[in-house]
Amino acid sequence: MKLRLYQFNSSPFCAKVRKILDYKGLPCEVVEVDYIERNELVAASGQATVPALTFADGGTVHDSEKIVERLELLQPEPTLFPSGLSGVHRALARYFDTEFEDLMLRAAMPDLLEARRRDGAQRLAMFRLIKERKYGEGFCERMCEQSAANRRRVLEAMAPFEDTLSEKAFLAGRIGLADFALYGQLWLLAFGGELKIPSEFPNLRAFFMRIDRISFHLE
Repeated sequence: MKLRLYQFNSSPFCAKVRKILDYKGLPCEVVEVDYIERNELVAASGQATVPALTFADGGTVHDSEKIVERLELLQPEPTLFPSGLSGVHRALARYFDTEFEDLMLRAAMPDLLEARRRDGAQRLAMFRLIKERKYGEGFCERMCEQSAANRRRVLEAMAPFEDTLSEKAFLAGRIGLADFALYGQLWLLAFGGELKIPSEFPNLRAFFMRIDRISFHLE
């Protein structure tokens, strides 16, 4: 049995896991989960959130952090934690998956809503409901109204990493978990098919494409 990844294509955490699977050369079946009908996902993992990864032994792990740790045990090389840099990669990845993710979500809300709108009224309504349960009533509309301010905050947060990448290919010099975590968040500026990392961030654009080119056949 191959690995099987249950995902939403627009999810930054799923994008992170997909690219780590590529990096480690692990063949995987990718299952795009319907936003409403999640029966197969629930049957496999016992919960309704993505990413969830089913392993060859039939066990399923959900939450990208737990998946990362299991993959590192399953396939230690190439490692996500280069010697002497494990702490740096873990700390940066934690930042990207929390504070930076919150900024990116708010800035990407118009694109996320449009993607769900294309999926139909029921899925759009479910998306709104889930986000409003977490962030409060009217959250999605507020984020669209505050689009310009949210964009400015994201650009401010991206600036230090644009500078960091001016003289090296990867954040800590050697590729590792932090790079895949940042790639996953930047995926929110690319999942619609157009790379929306601003042209004034050429190093981040090149970084995204560098990670994106890491490829292994996933069915």
